[in-house]
Amino acid sequence: MKKQLSVGLAVMALAASLTACGGGSGTTTTTTAAAPASESPAATASASASASEMASVDLKTASSSKGDIVVDGKGMSVYYFTKDVKDSGKSNCLGDCLVKWPPVIAATDTPKVEGVTGKVGTIDTPDGKKQVTVNGMPVYLWQKDKAPGDITGQGVGNVWYLVAPDGTMMK
Repeated sequence: MKKQLSVGLAVMALAASLTACGGGSGTTTTTTAAAPASESPAATASASASASEMASVDLKTASSSKGDIVVDGKGMSVYYFTKDVKDSGKSNCLGDCLVKWPPVIAATDTPKVEGVTGKVGTIDTPDGKKQVTVNGMPVYLWQKDKAPGDITGQGVGNVWYLVAPDGTMMK
């Protein structure tokens, strides 16, 4: 009974919000009252557009204090793990390593790139996602990089290195 009441109320709330947002001829009073509410959807739409624009590119290039580097679609620095084996089709970063160094994931087998001249592809992760590769090597992000332009993972443990646009490892 309570579930039916909750569903009924949810349907009525949805109908009311659709009626308010649907607007027909609209009046000055309606526009004024709706203005604050319309700012939220507009901001959401803008954020969605920005997110989808960022998501449209899996890898691109950016300038850093180390020179031009490869970054993901959000501008975060991308790294190689020297314990990975080129063209092996797998990552040697497992378990806790993946928490600290999450893989760069693409939505398809053919990642979209801008400015990256190295050969870009993917390998399957154990959970079925598509990890991006550059020149046959899986690429990763570093959990301690908090903003685009951060390169705090460079040289960590003498096994993590930035990726150059041509796919070379920047030691």
